[in-house]
Amino acid sequence: MSTEVQSGGEIVSDTTKRSWRASMGAGAIIAVIGVLAILAPFAAGVSLSILLGALLVVGALVHVAHAFSGGWRRFFVQGVLAVIYAVAGISLLANPLIGLTTLTILLAAFLVVDGVLEIVMAFQSRGDRGWGALVVSGICALIIAAIIWVGWPATAAWALGLLFGVNLLITGISMMFMAQGTRTETREGASPETEPRGAA
Repeated sequence: MSTEVQSGGEIVSDTTKRSWRASMGAGAIIAVIGVLAILAPFAAGVSLSILLGALLVVGALVHVAHAFSGGWRRFFVQGVLAVIYAVAGISLLANPLIGLTTLTILLAAFLVVDGVLEIVMAFQSRGDRGWGALVVSGICALIIAAIIWVGWPATAAWALGLLFGVNLLITGISMMFMAQGTRTETREGASPETEPRGAA
């Protein structure tokens, strides 16, 4: 019986270890990407513009595929959406600089939503280790969004990559802190009183 319990504990322990290690690794990767974006903000901004253009072109193809899966009304609506997606995507791919201003606005809106959600999630998990770091991350996201709005459109040339990189760096660090907190809780919970070897 004791062997089965110990085996079950080992399974739970291994699962927990994989969980916090995955969170730690994901946080580290996000932080590294954030540092790269901070070091090359213009290149990061252009890359985001190109990525958005590619995603829009893919979305246009998806709408084209859906256009032929229904009646004429569906064909018309999906066809119009496909044209809009295609024009926007091709425009961004042809000249990524055009998208920097638009993406700056989208980034500010994203940071507002991200910041609010992180703060809400933090207060929902209030009392857990690392929840304060999530609050700080959410507040920083809101501050970054405010900086973008105040400086727009003059900041569009550099703010997109730089501020997005800062947000990624802070988010990655907060994830690593929370993973470290989970690791500490696991170690504290995995220290049962050892029974004497001769005990039944």
